[in-house]
Amino acid sequence: MTVLIFVLTAVVSYFVAAVNPAILLSHLVYHRDIRKEGSGNPGFTNFHRVFGGKLSWLVFVLDIGKCVAVSLVAGLVFAPDYFSTFAFGAAYAGVFALLGHTYPVFYRFKGGKGFLVTFALLWVLDWRAGLVATAVMLTVLPLSGFMSLSSILTLIAGAITLTIVRTPAPALFLTFGAVLLVIWRHRSNIARLVAGTEKKFSFRKKKQARSPEPGEAPTETTVQEPSPAGEEQK
Repeated sequence: MTVLIFVLTAVVSYFVAAVNPAILLSHLVYHRDIRKEGSGNPGFTNFHRVFGGKLSWLVFVLDIGKCVAVSLVAGLVFAPDYFSTFAFGAAYAGVFALLGHTYPVFYRFKGGKGFLVTFALLWVLDWRAGLVATAVMLTVLPLSGFMSLSSILTLIAGAITLTIVRTPAPALFLTFGAVLLVIWRHRSNIARLVAGTEKKFSFRKKKQARSPEPGEAPTETTVQEPSPAGEEQK
């Protein structure tokens, strides 16, 4: 029975998280493939940069929600009998949710970078870790303008907080593994940060400049419209 619980938790968590809302919404609403737009990453940040609008926040909520759902359920299932800890069950499901999100079988194993899934896991494991992580994000992103840098520092801060509040070792080990995977998934961003070529994130989406009418001089002016705050993830 114990083996069955572990297998079912892994399988359900993986397949629930493998459903990518950015890909689905880009096809259903815009009849375009987010993987062929912008950076090509099927996550919140790229979706917001390309399409903007309220739907980017739906992607945000769904990416977080799928991890919260499977982690909470697994934590409650594991707590009574398996390692006697809610944290282990939540982290175990969270890791497989991360794998489903980053390497989804539905999309030829090419998924998002996993920030929002891991960020959600921090909140499920301990509200203090989630609060510290959120504070870091809200501080670093406005100051630096780089979502990738903010994401990495946010997860590191959350993981360190879990250590300080004495999260059980098995759950801590799994969470650190998840954080390392997300950092590795950001390796191209890190290279661009070092090279000084990483793009900054804006909470506003640029409108495409219209084509000039016949006889009209072309213009390079771009107009920005307010858009709800957001970012990719991942």
